[in-house]
Amino acid sequence: MEDSPKQNLAISAYRWLKQDIIRGVFAPGEKLLMARLKERYDLGVGPLREALSQLVADRLVVAISQRGYRVAPMSLAELEDLYDARAQLEGLMLELAIQRGDDRWEADIIATAHTLAKVESVSSSEELLDIWDSRHKAYHSAIVAGCNSPHLMQVRETLFDQVERYRHLWLRETVFSSEALAVKRDEHAALTEAVLSRDAGKARRMMRDHLMTPVPIITEVMARRGLD
Repeated sequence: MEDSPKQNLAISAYRWLKQDIIRGVFAPGEKLLMARLKERYDLGVGPLREALSQLVADRLVVAISQRGYRVAPMSLAELEDLYDARAQLEGLMLELAIQRGDDRWEADIIATAHTLAKVESVSSSEELLDIWDSRHKAYHSAIVAGCNSPHLMQVRETLFDQVERYRHLWLRETVFSSEALAVKRDEHAALTEAVLSRDAGKARRMMRDHLMTPVPIITEVMARRGLD
């Protein structure tokens, strides 16, 4: 059954508003005024309320009793907890993938690693950020997909959504630097080699180090912006 026009509008509102929150168009703690949202997205109250309710469930928006909605705050404590939780989960899924992954799994890792390494050929800076980010996500998803657990993949996606605001601060500091991209390219190459050699202990340690690298950079950006 196809989605109704009303459902499609709510889905669009959710995607647009979520992207704007992640990218800092709406600051942490900022009140989300319905009049401004209606004007920005050219949508009615109904789809916007549905989108806001979903974003409350995603913990990106906070509902204020009888007073509307605000963007969820950001904190160093949440940053550290989210990144640690993500690294722990990713490590578990990686070990399962190494145990269960087949030839197709290996081929997907090689293919996504190859396309990620070629991103520097993109010229526009914003296009570079979008393409690198999407290919980076595809690469890491390909690695853990071998765990063959839809439920773990769903939990991972939910956690990733909550990390995304913090991660975007790191992306903007990193993706526009050719030196930083070169470091990441080397990290990915070494990680790919460890995963494909099925050295679970080494691969898990490398994955944790790789995933935790952004935390000091994000901490510094948050300090500059007074987000503690």
